[in-house]
Parts: sequence; C-alpha cells; structure tokens
Amino acid sequence: MTILAIDTSNNPLGVALLEEDRVLGEYITNLKKNHSIRIMPAIETLMKECERVPADLTKIVTAKGPGSYTGVRIGVTIAKTLAWTLNIPLVGVSSLEVLAAGTGRYFDGYVSPLFDARRGQIYTGLYQFQNGKLTVVEPDQLVLAVDWAEKLSKTKQRILFVGTDLPLHRSVLQEKLGTQAVFAGMTEQNPRPAELGLLGMDKPGEDIHTFVPNYIRLAEAEAKWLEKQGKIIKG
Repeated sequence: MTILAIDTSNNPLGVALLEEDRVLGEYITNLKKNHSIRIMPAIETLMKECERVPADLTKIVTAKGPGSYTGVRIGVTIAKTLAWTLNIPLVGVSSLEVLAAGTGRYFDGYVSPLFDARRGQIYTGLYQFQNGKLTVVEPDQLVLAVDWAEKLSKTKQRILFVGTDLPLHRSVLQEKLGTQAVFAGMTEQNPRPAELGLLGMDKPGEDIHTFVPNYIRLAEAEAKWLEKQGKIIKG
C-alpha cells in the first residue's frame, strides 16, 4: 500500500508518502502563500524524490477541514481529482484530528487542537489517546475561545493545546485554565501530513463524487448572500 496524504486546510501545507509501515517522505511549510500554485509542484517533487509514480499509489488521504475555506477546497479538489483519475480510494480526515494525533500520543490527558476562526472564535475539538488509539471526547466545533476554556475548566483534566494559531488565544486559555493548560512547543505546532496518512490508512474509501469538505460553518460570503435573501436570521 502506497498512500499520498495532502493537507492544505490551513497555512501549513503538507504532503507525505507512506508505504506499508514507513514514511517514505514528507514535505511541510508554514507560509502565507497560495496553496493552489504550490501544492502540485510539492506533490511532484516528493514523488520524484521518493522514486514513485502515480500508478504506484493505492490510496489518497486528504485533510477535509475545518480551516481556511479556500485552503480546504484546494486540497479536497486535488485529492478527489487524483483518486478519480487513478481509480483508487479517497479518505477524508478531520484537520483537527491530524493536529491532535501529532502531539497527544504520549500525553496523559486531553488534547485540544485549534485553528483561529476570527472574532475570538476557534475551530476545535477534544481528543484523547486510549490504548494507543486516538478517540474523540468532544466533536469538532466552532466556539468562542473563552467559552471553550470555561467548558474545559470543568473537566478537571490537564489539556494540551496545539496549533499554529495558538498564540492568538493563549492568554484567554491560560487565564481561565491556569495549570490545567499545557501548550505544545513551537516544533509541534504544524500538522504532520504523515500523521494524516497514518490516520487514513485503515479507513474505508468514501464516494468520490459526494465527498465534500467539512467547513463547520458557511463561508462568510455565502452566509451574507443567504442573509440578504432572507434565509438566515441575524443573531
């Protein structure tokens, strides 16, 4: 089995190749640059360096959101196109789950990965490793950081926070949670595409034509349009 993992759901861009029980190669950057221009050259370079061709691939795994609407769409579109063209399975994995998997494996407590959603909001969820397997404690959601911190304070558990947007919300989380809050280090903040590939390795393929990203909320432009049409009530 040779898996290509693709993550463009947020600022970090990641591509990985996994084969059986090893990571053949991994490419990661954390830059505010156009993923639509950079992702295919990244895939091509990684495949060439690892001496693999498209025909060698047996599964495509993509980060399906939440995150940047544009970023999520880019990764999902490319993943669907490749899977359809090569006639191989496509698997989607939560972008937050990828973050949690990369840091929580050896942490004795809960893991809260997060992405900034503006206006004091975050995309987040709550995960925990149990018997070596990542499990969902609280599903992925959109919530105010202050409300999330309030909710977590009642768990009485240590919480590991991780994500490249963590500095934007760290003070709010620290103030409410105190010593309950543990913050991942700088080198642990980028979601690893190899973890994405591993998470999707044993998951069954999804229907390529009906597969859609998980935005959690409407894109702002779409929400405004629906509001204008009288289909969304403010508040």
